[in-house]
Amino acid sequence: MFGIIGIITIMVMVFGGYLLAGGKMGIILKALPFEMMMICGAAAGAFFISNDGSAIKHTLKDMAKVFKGPKWKHSDYQDLLCMLFELIRLARQNPVAVEEHIENPEGSSIFTRYPKILKDKEAIALICDTMRSASMNYDDPHQVEEVLDKRMDANREHAMHSSHALQVIADGLPALGIVAAVLGIIKTMGQIDQPPEVLGKLIGGALVGTFLGVFLAYGFVGPFAAKVSDVTKDEANFYQLIREVLVANLHNHATNICIEVGRQNTPSHCRPSYGDLEEALKALKQNAA
Repeated sequence: MFGIIGIITIMVMVFGGYLLAGGKMGIILKALPFEMMMICGAAAGAFFISNDGSAIKHTLKDMAKVFKGPKWKHSDYQDLLCMLFELIRLARQNPVAVEEHIENPEGSSIFTRYPKILKDKEAIALICDTMRSASMNYDDPHQVEEVLDKRMDANREHAMHSSHALQVIADGLPALGIVAAVLGIIKTMGQIDQPPEVLGKLIGGALVGTFLGVFLAYGFVGPFAAKVSDVTKDEANFYQLIREVLVANLHNHATNICIEVGRQNTPSHCRPSYGDLEEALKALKQNAA
């Protein structure tokens, strides 16, 4: 919602101010298709050169985050804590019984109660792999913790690629606008024998290139990169919560303590209250009884 409002605000304020100041849209509209072709085409080509197929798909998909916002909501964090509570409690009570859940999450009566989390392959893999490692009776739980941290660092770096790729394009757009403007000046110099009114329009059209490069960089692509980065970091908190709970479990803290560690490490805007979480956990215990 705010993404759309931002785009509308930019367009209205920039072009509205230009028109109110007495500017004419004719020169801009006449030059726009050609300047856009040069600038956006060159930016797209540079984007394709610097990224592989999977990175391109990943970036295009992540651009929707500007409008959708973070994937994980308040209720998802509470669901995650409840799911981890069930898994840890079962692992403490019957280590053999929990294996069927972590080996086949799609057929698990625990995982299937949380379909949104189940659809996230990385979250499920993170939980299952870590719990499987914990069941191997490592002499030092810090070994599992170290592997977990390295995995999360790699996932975080991969998730941030989209924002980095967009920022690279944003940084290059002003220079591409200058390229388009220079080509417009070259075209103008080829018609230097024309009267001043014709030359004025040609020069104005050339300057549209500089305007577009800067406008697209700082009005759209740069803010898109910043928003994608913020949303990606926000979504990473979901996986960080998994890490905190499972690390607490590795150190053999009580199940309720493990879950409370996760709750307190949840961002404040998504953190379930102690009372709400306690009620949800009580309901789980009653259903299991």
